[in-house]
Parts: sequence; C-alpha cells; structure tokens
Amino acid sequence: MRLKHITHAIGIAGILFMTGGCSKFVDINSDPNNPTTAQLSLLLPSTEISMVGNMYALNSGTATFMQHTVFSNGLSRYQQQGTSFDDSWSGFYTQTLNDLQTIITSGAVQDQWGYVGIARLEKAYLVTLMVDMWGDIPFSEETGEGPVNVSPPFLKGKDIYEKCLVLIDSALVNLNGVAGTALVPSSADPIYAGNKAAWISMGKSLQLKLYNEIRLVDPARSATAIKALLTDPSKLISSNATDFTFKFGTNQNPNNRHPWHRAEYQGGKTFYMSQSLIDLLFTSDDPRLRYYISRQNTTAGLNNSNNSNGYYGRNPGDGTASPADQSRRSSFGIYPAGGRYDNAPINNLPLTNLYLTNTGANGTAKVLAVTDGTGAGIMPMITNAMVKFIRAEAALTLATGDDARINFRDGIVAHLNSLSTYAAANGGNALAATAIDAFAARLVAQYDAADEAGKLNLVMTQKYIAQYGNGMETYSDYRRTGLPVLRAPLSPLNTFPLRLYYSEAELTANTNLGTDASQLQLAQQTTPVFWDK
Repeated sequence: MRLKHITHAIGIAGILFMTGGCSKFVDINSDPNNPTTAQLSLLLPSTEISMVGNMYALNSGTATFMQHTVFSNGLSRYQQQGTSFDDSWSGFYTQTLNDLQTIITSGAVQDQWGYVGIARLEKAYLVTLMVDMWGDIPFSEETGEGPVNVSPPFLKGKDIYEKCLVLIDSALVNLNGVAGTALVPSSADPIYAGNKAAWISMGKSLQLKLYNEIRLVDPARSATAIKALLTDPSKLISSNATDFTFKFGTNQNPNNRHPWHRAEYQGGKTFYMSQSLIDLLFTSDDPRLRYYISRQNTTAGLNNSNNSNGYYGRNPGDGTASPADQSRRSSFGIYPAGGRYDNAPINNLPLTNLYLTNTGANGTAKVLAVTDGTGAGIMPMITNAMVKFIRAEAALTLATGDDARINFRDGIVAHLNSLSTYAAANGGNALAATAIDAFAARLVAQYDAADEAGKLNLVMTQKYIAQYGNGMETYSDYRRTGLPVLRAPLSPLNTFPLRLYYSEAELTANTNLGTDASQLQLAQQTTPVFWDK
C-alpha cells in the first residue's frame, strides 16, 4: 500500500471517532447472534463520515482549479494525473456507496424507512456529484459498484441523473412515511441528528440544485420543476440551521479535525493560499478575508517578498519551485477549516474601506501550530446561502418568477451570518449585524445598476466567494456559467479541465473499457459533462 493511501486511511479512521457509535464501525457485521444483519445505527454515520473524508483530494483539487487555494502546482497548471483523484474515487466506491446500498437493502427488509430514505438521499447527492466531476461513471441501482463487480460498466452521466432524480423522489416518500419528527436516533446521524424536516429540506434542495444544473440541456423542464419546488419554498433549506453541512471535531488523537487544518497546522505545509482569491477579497473591501486566510507574518508578500501585508499566496499556474517559506506563507483561517482567526493589523488598507478595516485589530500574526484554532471546521455541501444563489440564478436565466434581487441579497446575508456565528463560537470575532446589512446593501446597489449579464456575474461571484471550502460545487458552477472570470494561470500545461481524470487503478483493472482506456483518460480534459452546453 502506498504511503499516501496509508495516511489517507488513518485520516478517515480518525474521523470515525467523532461520534460514539462510529468507533465500532469496523465491527458492523460482528454480532455473534446475527452476523448477517447490518447494524444500521452504526453504518449510517460511517457513510456520512466516509463520504466527507473521501472528498479531501477531490475538494482540494477542484478548489485549486477554481483558484480558492493551491493544492498542487500541477493541478494549478491544469495538469491532471491518473492518481490525482483516485483516493476519492476508490473511497466513494469501496466505502461510502457500498455501505449506503447495504443500508438501503437491509433497511427495506427491516422496515427501517428512515434509514432507507436518508441513505437514498445521500447516495443521490454523492452519485450526482461524481457525475459532475467525472461524467460517465460506474453506477447500479442495486450495488455500490465496489468489490461486487470488479469491472463495472460505465453509465452515461445523463442517465445517472435521471435515475437519481427518481431515487430522490422515492427517498422523500420514505421520509414522509415515517411517523414523528425523528427518522433515526440522533447518534446515528452526525449531520442532522435524525431530524425529519431537515432531511426533507435537503432532498428538495438537492432537486433544486440538480434541475438548475441541467438548465442548459432542457430549460423548459428545469423551469417547470423549479417553479414546482418554489410553490412552497419553506420546504427547501431556508435557514442556516438546516444547512447540509458536515461538522468536524477538535480531537488530535485520534484526529477528527478538518483535513485542511490537519494538513496545514503543523511544521510542513501542503497548500499555498490563492493570490487570486486574496486579491479579490482585498480589493472588494470584503471582511471575509480575515476569516478565510490566516497570516503567519504581517509583511510577507508574493514570491516571499518582505514589504507587503502578510497575505502571501501563490498565483494560479505558477510553476516555480517553492522557496523556504513554510513559516511565512499564509494559510487557512478560522472558516471553514477551524483554523486561527486573523485579527492582526493589515498594512496598505485603502482609507475608503468600510468593512475590511483595522478597527479593533489588536492581534498579532504567528507561525501556525497544531494548537492554533480548534480544527472543528465544516464541509458546506448544500447551504441556505447556496439555495438562495441558485434561486437567483434560476430566476435570471429561466424566468421562474422568483425574485432574483431578494435571493441575491438573502444569499449574501445568510453566508455572512453563518460565518459570523461559526467564528464567534470558535474563538473568532463576530460580524456586527449592521455591518452585514450594510455590506449586502452595497452589493445590492451594484446589482441594481448592472445589466442582465452583470447581474448574473454578481450572483455567481458572490456564490463563488460564499462557497469557499467547497471547490466541487464552484467547479460545476464555473463550467455551467463561465463565471466569475478567473485569473489567467501563469504557465498552464493544459487547457482548463472539463472533467476530472479517472482513477488510474480503475482504468487498469476494468476490462469493460477495452483497449482504449488511455484515450478515454485524455478525453476527460476536453469533454464536457452532459449538462455543460
């Protein structure tokens, strides 16, 4: 087993200790009295944990394409390898999807429809996400396509979407049929603690996301489906309290912290922060810069200079070797990685700034260590803010009858409130409600002054900023809309990737692919996903 796989496995194993029941995940089939019956209360939390844990490479790599961060120089230059995302691919198939299918099958036999419904929603979310990333993938409605079939056929992404839309419908029937307000015991569900209304809102929001995703393929169908969902928008994720978000822990041994915190809050650093994102937030007077980025030095700058403001990142596509700068480069801040809140003064702030200021900035920068921050970060998958921005996009492009302007504003406010609440609970400063409202009002004024193209650009730019921490959704948004305009990479080695490379292990072992596996791989870079017209 290669070292990176060992490290990855240890990381997932550490996350499994986040809830009491999950520590026994390795024993899910060891009941001596009933060895063939799945213990659903242990298996469901393990699927949620393994799903998010296996997103690490996928999320970090797509965040690099989208200039949210720099996970590797190669990916920053659009050069993929067959090993770039194989950990995520194999983890999803051999862990998460197999276990989800076990829950669906065994839960139906046991009449545990709360478990079945949740597993179906989780499966639909994950599988459609994989289609968004890779296009055509192995998929079966009966298995997880892991070791049961070592050479599964690849199904067209469009057909998988259709099957998953049906899967969501069946899941909502399952959930609505469960009596009471709890679907499963709270300990069995790290994300929603078994809350029935929250899972239903997640399912309907997932439908909204998918129908908006395919709007270029079939706009009439998307508009009709979204209008139907908007007949009762309260059934969507409509408050931050029902965000479909995974919350990491604070433990170091076993380590269940956010993977970005684990990678960066130590002596060696894996990432550079994206200079493109830093500059966007700095020049936009955006207060989120202090929350997203934590500086180790207040004068370090691009290319390891010493006369800047400490926001030392790396430009997209910079292929030069890294200098000895690990104690100087900027790193992940308090949100969403659970890092250190940066309250040190910032050099060179424009005097006209109203929101990114030095008022109350009495902290100091420091070399980051494992004891800095809590590590209790989040993985935002489908949030209230995201739903509002999707509604705004759909209103502008599909004439759904929704109010794009109100949803634009509400998306900004929802995200800033979520960030502020999280920061205040994890050692950072809250944003004043008056500042949040004023910041949103300024952006709404820009929206009012813009033409239709400018309005969509503002919506997608604010969604791009708000989705920091989820490069996967931002990657899909960009391929669908071309927004926001990204900084040109300095020395690209390829064109912008329209799909991700498949796992090299899959291409080698899957006999269904015939002899053209290498050509299939190369085509991934330039072949659009079915909804990308």
